[in-house]
Amino acid sequence: MNFFKNNFLAFSILIAGVLVSWSVFYSNGSSKVGTAQIGMAGEGDIKVDVSEDDDPILGNKNAEVTVIEFSDYQCPFCRSFWKDTLPLLKSEYIDTGKIKLVFRDYPLAFHAMAKSAATAANCAGKQGKYWEMHDKIFTEQEKLGQGTIQFDSDDLKKWATDLNLKKNQFDQCFDGDEFNEEIAADTADGNKAGVSGTPSFFINGKKIVGAQPFSVFKATIDEELGMK
Repeated sequence: MNFFKNNFLAFSILIAGVLVSWSVFYSNGSSKVGTAQIGMAGEGDIKVDVSEDDDPILGNKNAEVTVIEFSDYQCPFCRSFWKDTLPLLKSEYIDTGKIKLVFRDYPLAFHAMAKSAATAANCAGKQGKYWEMHDKIFTEQEKLGQGTIQFDSDDLKKWATDLNLKKNQFDQCFDGDEFNEEIAADTADGNKAGVSGTPSFFINGKKIVGAQPFSVFKATIDEELGMK
């Protein structure tokens, strides 16, 4: 008993360390995305070399600032960014030619329809309506409530029909495997860049994690534009 009393402080530190380690493991395990999505706004001034690949671009292709988004269509935090922050980025920076947004797929394994939704968007892109499908997928989920929304392949095909996409062409693409490698490559590039959850962004290589408020994006973008 005296041994434990005399070493109480040491045991307290040890137990605290174990609890912190467990917490870190948990946040980087099955629930890592929730932590990443609402975690720290940025990771310093270190720039990461992230490829745009040949993914969809919103805005001026020659814009001074490039924002690369790694996103999951079934992720509620990604939907929050789309609803709350993207419109402001679009009006102030994208529509004025100052930045371009590159959308890269990062479907998470525990979101059952995320990869299918990514496939649907890419198939719509073959008919020139990538961003219309991108918006449609988020819009229809937003109608159904908050949090992670459940939908299926029939829903995605209906949404494609709503956009007047050629049904046979879309269905053939969607039911096939044409974009499997493309989506896998996006995910691999995200992993290489240090993405651990969605949404994650790289503004000229500077990392921002989560559905952060517009002010967080604005600060980094303005810095890259030399406006500070």
